[in-house]
Amino acid sequence: MGEGQVEIAPADIDVLNELDGELEAAIETDDETQFRAKLHALLDKVRDVGRPLADDSLEPSELILPPADASIEEVREMLGDTGLIPG
Repeated sequence: MGEGQVEIAPADIDVLNELDGELEAAIETDDETQFRAKLHALLDKVRDVGRPLADDSLEPSELILPPADASIEEVREMLGDTGLIPG
């Protein structure tokens, strides 16, 4: 996201995984419109449920999300076996 680190509560992981799955489906079909919508939905939800950490915090990151303007190909390369959101 390029916006600093946030902490995600375990209770919010399921909804993020659902959005992650929808994003993956859009990538698999190369649907640019759906990809863009699902990427923004995922990033907006992370912003909504995430608790920002201090700028000087050095917590290890469990995941790194793409920026809102990332291409399908860039996000495809970031996907691992568990998608963007490990759960």
